[in-house]
Amino acid sequence: MHGAVRRGGVVVLGVLVLLAAVAASLTVGSRHVPLAEALDALLHPAPTEAALIVRELRVPRTLVGLEVGAALALAGVIMQALTRNPLAEARVLGISAGAATGVVIAIAFAGAASLASWIWFGLAGAAVAGALVFIVAARTRDGSGPVSLALSGAAIDAGLGALIYGILSIDAATFEQYRFWVVGSIAGRTSAMAAQVTPFLLVGLVLAVVAARGLDALALGDDVARGLGHRIQRVRLAAAVAAIVLTGAAVALAGPIAFVGLAVPHLARALVGTAHRWVLPLSALLGAALVLFADVLGRVITPPGEVPAGVVTALVGAPVLLWLVRRAKVVTA
Repeated sequence: MHGAVRRGGVVVLGVLVLLAAVAASLTVGSRHVPLAEALDALLHPAPTEAALIVRELRVPRTLVGLEVGAALALAGVIMQALTRNPLAEARVLGISAGAATGVVIAIAFAGAASLASWIWFGLAGAAVAGALVFIVAARTRDGSGPVSLALSGAAIDAGLGALIYGILSIDAATFEQYRFWVVGSIAGRTSAMAAQVTPFLLVGLVLAVVAARGLDALALGDDVARGLGHRIQRVRLAAAVAAIVLTGAAVALAGPIAFVGLAVPHLARALVGTAHRWVLPLSALLGAALVLFADVLGRVITPPGEVPAGVVTALVGAPVLLWLVRRAKVVTA
């Protein structure tokens, strides 16, 4: 009971950290807006400069940051549990490369010229790549086991990476557009774009919750999981689809933002242990907060310019992960 209370307290603290990140995202930038004024702009719309900045620019950016951070963190938890690989993240199952391939095809061959249209191609590419990884792994001797999934994902990632760079090397116009997406950023996204991926994120979230108990059992080994009454192929399928949908939606929307899916699950496990009923919600909270804080930091580092959130998360996430490893608190599922 004491352990559950402590973990609940950690989750509540995660909620408070996320609220602080949301407040910072709405108020901090090249034009500082006091929190009271930002809240008034949300509750009582008025044609003032501050209200327009908050409603038209910062609210959409905040919504996208919440979605992307939570999705990448949840997907990281699932991938690390599914592959039993503490270094697993978006690239491991080839999903990030699949989304990138979809975006490149959209630009180079479909004539898509806007972020809003790239999202659908990114989602499709992620889904195809993820499905291909799972199909290939399922046909191996261990039937989509951790090693097969990791190896299949690495092979798909490498193959799609070669395809992407091959297209970019012969098409300078595509490269010019692609490079703004691939750096990873939540700037320039709209509420409509956030709404585009919301249904996919909800599906991924539901599947993650459904698979949570089975992932706990898989951590004990396939034989033990079967002995506990879990159908491991169904658990793996639900978890894999959740990871594909969550990662695909996040990467299609914001580009490949580094380290969120890798570092956040380790931090969550260090705080609440390995039970996924605690790790999943805490990871979602911390992942969303990390992306929002990274975006805010990127706004103020080099004013009036901005550093993309993907660059900041890489700079922040690497030392955090090293600190966790040094303190021997990296706990694998």
